[in-house]
Amino acid sequence: MATIEMSSTTKINTGEEYINSLKGRDLKIYLFGEKVEDPTEHPMIRPSINAVAKTYDLAVMAPELASVISPFTGERVSRFLHVCTNVSDLVLQNKMQRKLGQLTGTCFQRCVGMDAFNSLYSVTFEMDEKNGTNYHKRMKAFLTKMHQGNLVVGGAMTDVKGDRSLAPHQQEDQDMFVHITKRTDEGVYISGAKAHQTGCINSHWMVVMPTMRLKEADKNFAIIGAVSVDSKGITYIYGRQSCDTRSMEGGVIDVGNATYGGQEAMVIFDNVFIPNEYIFMDGEFDFAALLVERFTTYHRRSYVCKSGVGDVLIGAAASIADMNGIPKASHIKDKLVEMTHLNETIYGTGIASSYQGYPTKSGAYICDEMLANVCKHHVTKMPYEIGRLAQDLAGGLVATLPSEQDLNHPEIGALLQKYLRGKADVNTEDRMRILRLIENMTLGRNAVGYLTESMHGAGSPQAQRIQIGRSMQLEYKKRLAKIIAGIEIETDKDIVIEELSGYFARVFKI
Repeated sequence: MATIEMSSTTKINTGEEYINSLKGRDLKIYLFGEKVEDPTEHPMIRPSINAVAKTYDLAVMAPELASVISPFTGERVSRFLHVCTNVSDLVLQNKMQRKLGQLTGTCFQRCVGMDAFNSLYSVTFEMDEKNGTNYHKRMKAFLTKMHQGNLVVGGAMTDVKGDRSLAPHQQEDQDMFVHITKRTDEGVYISGAKAHQTGCINSHWMVVMPTMRLKEADKNFAIIGAVSVDSKGITYIYGRQSCDTRSMEGGVIDVGNATYGGQEAMVIFDNVFIPNEYIFMDGEFDFAALLVERFTTYHRRSYVCKSGVGDVLIGAAASIADMNGIPKASHIKDKLVEMTHLNETIYGTGIASSYQGYPTKSGAYICDEMLANVCKHHVTKMPYEIGRLAQDLAGGLVATLPSEQDLNHPEIGALLQKYLRGKADVNTEDRMRILRLIENMTLGRNAVGYLTESMHGAGSPQAQRIQIGRSMQLEYKKRLAKIIAGIEIETDKDIVIEELSGYFARVFKI
């Protein structure tokens, strides 16, 4: 705990300072069956740390985009630590996310935490309003602490779930959902596991949250609290990614993106203590659904980050077309236009959700739920088509390219330099680098964040379809059609006002 406590008073400002803040921590991390002593020096883990470090460096390079003046400390802190209080805040989050996607070509791992405490800010306010609790005061004190150190806060929501047909309290093994195992006057102890947690090892703190709506019998699962990542009782088991061991081969070309990568791990809690000051829900099962709904609303529109990653992939596809000598072919242009159309559709729906944001009772602004879900639903499909088109433009070499070691071989290297050349004025190694980048983003390590995580992150496709179905206001739309068609309908003022509430009221400022 000493390192974290020191960091809360020693403010992190740069990427280098952030990386140094991760050194010397006693984390229990396992990878390939072995304990990792220093994740900052591990070749498989370091690229993910570099991606988080870029969030700090962007705040230095572009402070108006990636940082804010803290309302708690009066100093500049990362925008990832900011609770949105107007539409501009929501929009700038999206613009920052796209820029970071462009700069890293991968997941930069801070959106879950940002979206967690933005949703918690309003939910704790409303819990206190109903129940007379003091969770909101605790939340503000916690945010003040995070702002003082300009720390990285991760979110931990996805339980392993066990038998999906059973509620948490019905599971044969209660550890399938994180739950309270013991209470004391000082706090609570929790056990269970969270699966595929993005950037958890690269965070300073994690906010642990329930993953679904709960019933009264699930009260022991209705726990939200903050824990430092080096808390006693936490074990991290690092997740594998396609082609991940290429980072351990010593070269840089075959990795595709040698500098930046994503990170997911399983987090196992074995009677981990959460002191009262860091507990933001304790048994209020009836607010679990509201928390999940608000979190997913924020987080699903946060998937505009994929448009930044898409920009990189489109650039790689256009580059390989240039290197192959066919940038002006009509079918090449058409495919690049289609890739761009799909990419901008993702961005457009996400940022539109932010532009239509509105205030909650707490004063925190939340984005539009319908468009947030539409954004994420696009993300479950469109990156796959963008990736397919990139592979189409790359050609078969994207999957059969010889290794960097062969390129550097004293005998066969010259053969590869000759036979892997495209245009005469294009360096063969440069062509290989672009092909490896496309492979990395569509088949390799960073395909995890761009494709598979696009499918399952923030809820798989059916979750968005359920929310879209709940928000589509068919009765209101049927009334519109009947009025235009000349069908006589009831026009009671109270009915019209009720129909106009919610989504359309926010859109048209009614």
